[in-house]
Amino acid sequence: MRVITQHALGGPEVLTVVDAPEPRPLPTEVLVRVRAIGLNPLEARLRAGEFPLIGRPPFVLGWDVSGVVEDAPQTWRFRPGDEVFGMPLFPRAAGGYAEVVAAPALHLVRKPASLSHVEAAALPVVGLTAWQGLVDLGNVSEGDRVLVHGGGGGVGHVAIQIAKALGAYVITTASRGKREFVERFGPDEVVDYGAVDFAEVVRDVDVVLDTIGGETVERSLEVLRPGGHLVTATAEDDPALIARYEAAGMRFSGVAVDPDPVALRGLVDLVEAGRLRVHVQRTFPFDRVADAHRVLDGGHLQGKLVLTV
Repeated sequence: MRVITQHALGGPEVLTVVDAPEPRPLPTEVLVRVRAIGLNPLEARLRAGEFPLIGRPPFVLGWDVSGVVEDAPQTWRFRPGDEVFGMPLFPRAAGGYAEVVAAPALHLVRKPASLSHVEAAALPVVGLTAWQGLVDLGNVSEGDRVLVHGGGGGVGHVAIQIAKALGAYVITTASRGKREFVERFGPDEVVDYGAVDFAEVVRDVDVVLDTIGGETVERSLEVLRPGGHLVTATAEDDPALIARYEAAGMRFSGVAVDPDPVALRGLVDLVEAGRLRVHVQRTFPFDRVADAHRVLDGGHLQGKLVLTV
């Protein structure tokens, strides 16, 4: 099989397609012939060496995968021929940038016919981040006011739809250039952060889901109602900032996404009900991964990028 590996930290040019032996599934794992691989900004940061989540090179990046089960020797969950997708092993290395992946069966779910492999590969990381932030941590319910920062990004555009499905009134921030894109996903209000200060025009929010970090997290304290909850997907670990929130009577949580088959099935239910779709900005062939990472490095994405295998 072919895998995409790197032997040094650096720019997209360090990513190399090489031949490698196929992995052997352990008990409770399945062997998946990959059809599509979702790309995430985190992987560009790992490639460049911005933090050592999976150690030093050589390594194989990637977690978002969709494909077909080839072998399931010691698990009852799937059989050969089943179409599956998921985010196996995160935050440990899963070797997702590969033609074949061995993954715990528990970290995968069946792909619905309504999702292509490309769409399914785009969903797990962003969908699970949004779900765990809004459902598991935020406890968003009918009538809550929710502010989603960065509504045009991968997590943001999915979070808008999940919050709406939960019955929330949804406000999102986005650039002027992304306004039309963001409006497709049904927010009640879109705030152009380049034209106005969101902290001056948004009030009485129950839950803020942050995908930006930095000053945006600090300023979000001003828009929460008493007892409100800030959930940040940038996993901020700032004791002074947390103390500020707590002193003001607010809650502060960082969502570090993890594999969750229950949440994955929840996402599938929303997809099949027509209440959730994931936007793929662009696809790239497997051997053009360096070009895809150059787009990742450029930022300002609308939705997701996907490799096809």
